[in-house]
This record gives sequence, structure tokens and C-alpha cells, in this order.
Amino acid sequence: MDPIYIFVFGLFVLMGLGLPVFVALGLTCMLVLIATSTSGSIPVELLSLKLMSTLSGFPLLAIPLFILAANILNTGSATRRIFDFANVLVGYMRGGLGHANVVASMVFAGMSGTAAADAAGLGALEIKAMKERGYCLKYSTGITAASSVIGPIIPPSVAMLVYGWLADVSVSQLFIGGVLPGLLMALLLMGMTVAWSYRTEMPRRAFPSWQEFCNSFKEAFFPLLTPAIIAGGIWTGIFSPTEAGAVACVYGLFLGFCVCRDLSFRDLYEVLRKSAEFSAVILLIIAVSGFYGWLLLRLQIPQQLAGYLVGLELPGMALILLMMLFFLLVGCFMSVIESVLILTPILAPALLTLGVDPLFFGVFMIVTLSAGVITPPFGTVLFVMVPITGMSFQQVVKAVLPFFIPILVTILLMAIFPGIVTALPGLIFG
Repeated sequence: MDPIYIFVFGLFVLMGLGLPVFVALGLTCMLVLIATSTSGSIPVELLSLKLMSTLSGFPLLAIPLFILAANILNTGSATRRIFDFANVLVGYMRGGLGHANVVASMVFAGMSGTAAADAAGLGALEIKAMKERGYCLKYSTGITAASSVIGPIIPPSVAMLVYGWLADVSVSQLFIGGVLPGLLMALLLMGMTVAWSYRTEMPRRAFPSWQEFCNSFKEAFFPLLTPAIIAGGIWTGIFSPTEAGAVACVYGLFLGFCVCRDLSFRDLYEVLRKSAEFSAVILLIIAVSGFYGWLLLRLQIPQQLAGYLVGLELPGMALILLMMLFFLLVGCFMSVIESVLILTPILAPALLTLGVDPLFFGVFMIVTLSAGVITPPFGTVLFVMVPITGMSFQQVVKAVLPFFIPILVTILLMAIFPGIVTALPGLIFG
């Protein structure tokens, strides 16, 4: 059998049978090796060697570090202080806590790097606060889930780290490229909150006094420095994205033990355990997908795909819109990181041949795939919201569905105006 058919159909058949992603990837690679073994072109022994060499890259060290940093920050009171300050900052506007929800998610996105961490860390706090103030649970659930989508977009982003490593694109430029799309999405979600406030009652807090503002800012000052330290250090070149993960961990420990003083050594043990488990899962998938990508290039499948796309003679905009629909569909069934690991080795070289900017493509793909965290049947944030809200899965889906509109508008604007992604990196890095 032609290896191309094994790559195309084998992986999705195995995943459709319910096998874990890393098992489906590994078995697909083994089937391809067996199919090509008669020619002796690719020895089977290469599998174990490539698995080890894939994980030897220094940039990959940033992934467990940012996961650890997010868990440290989630355990202490940093998230509560950030949310309280966001409420003081924008809670008096029409839409009240809805705006505070989005602003807090933007800040936390600069600390965690994943949507699930945002929803789990801030979600319970936000839902509780909105319930106590009489907000409609349907709205509260929708805005909390939708705002978590900003997590993988605003730096640091685990998905961008993975894409940058696979596609050989500057992670620093990817991080900067995600800033404007993340801000645009936040503004559109806040705009929808204002529109929603005309349909249902949304209590607002009184305009804060100068003393209230100062007290809240004082409480949140050190947690708010976290994204500033991470982004500022990367932008100025003081440390690399990988080193930024280590800095975030150290600063998180400083917050927990010295500033907030609500992190114990027992908490730290649990944080380390959870981080090690999650990191092991992601790195195992990365190890297998690295060999999967290497096989794709060795068998020249991306080049053949590029030739096929050229043959379609689609204009650039039509190609981007086709990719958008494809990513939205894939995002419904796979997590962002899994999708990036599988699709980048196939699509990035092919689209590079067609002249698509790999920086724009990476951010565009990650933003579009991120919409999948709030779409059924496998949206991870949807499952996180079920126990937090006490609603059924179907009720959570209905609550979140209207908030898909501003996210989709963000994606369409990126497709029409690629400068939303490339302008800031071009300005900073030249």
C-alpha cells in the first residue's frame, strides 16, 4: 500500500477507534515503516532513535516549565487578586463583571499559556462572583468559557512553542504575533457583553474611589508583574522563551511563599505532581509526532500536497478561508496542541512552497484551532465548565454557542488583514 494512504487514513481510523493520540501516531509510523521496509529505504530501528532525539531540543524545555508556572499561580491567591483588580478597573462599565471576566482572562493568559488552565484557574472564581451578584448563569458560563480561548493566543503560549519548534519559526515573533489577535478577541467579547447587557440585567459596581483603586492595585501589583516580566524579558532579549518559563516558575514561587504567603510545601508537592503528569503526556505525544513529521518529509508528502494545492489554482484568500474551515472542523475533535503536532509537519512546508508567511500561518492556525476548546464534542473547556457551573454538558454548549460569534469574527479579520498578526513582530524585530 502507498505510504500516503497510510498517513492519510491510518491515523484517523486509529483515532476513530478511540486510541490515544500518541498510540495512533506511533502505530501509523510503524505501518509506514513496515510498508517501506521491503525497499530498505527507512530502517525500523530509526523509530527509537528519533523518539529520543526529538526531545533533546532546548526549546521544548519551555513546555513543562510554563505548565509548572501556571499550576503554581493557580494554587495561590494570585488569580483572585487579578480578578478583583479587573473588577475595580472595568466593573463599573455597562456589562460589569462580564468585562472584568475578559480583562482577567487577558492578564491570566500572559501567565498560563493554555485555555484549560485559564478556565480551571479563573473559571470557578468568576462564576461564583457572578452568581453572587445575580448574573444570569447562562451568560456567566458563556463569557467565562469564551474568554478562556484567549489563553493560547496571548503570550506565553504552549501551542506556539510547539509550532515554532516544528516549523522552525522564531517563538519570540510568534508570541508577539499573538498579542494583537488576543486583544482584538477580547475587545469583541467585551462589545458583545455590552450588547448582551441590553437584554438582561447585569449589575455594575459603583465607580471606584481613588482609595479603592490604589488598594486593589497594591494587592494585585506583584501578580500583575508576571506577564510583564515574561513578555518584557522576551521582547528585550534578556532571556529566551525557554528561559522565560524558568523565570515564571521562580517568580510564581516568590509570589506564593513571600508575597501572597498562601503556598505551602504540601501544595508545592501536589503542583509538581500534576505538572509532571501533564508534561509527560504532552512530551510523549511530541516525541512520537516528531518521528511522524520526519517520515512525512522523508517521503515528500508535504511537497506532493503543495503540488495538489497549486493545481487547484485557488487565490490566496480562498486558500486561507479553506484552511480556516478545515481548522475549525479539526478543532472540534482534537486539542490545540495535538492538532498543531499533527498538522504542522504536513501543512507548513506545503504552504511555505506556496508563499504563505509561516509566522502568519502559525498564529492563524493556533487562533482558529483554539476555537475548538469551546465546541462539541471534545471541547476541553466545555468539560471544565460542567463541574464549575453544575450545568449539564448540553446546557454548557448552548450557553457558550452565542459567544462563538466574536471569536469567528476575529478569525475572519485575521484572514482578511494578515497585518493583525505580522505588524507588531515586524515593528519590533524589523
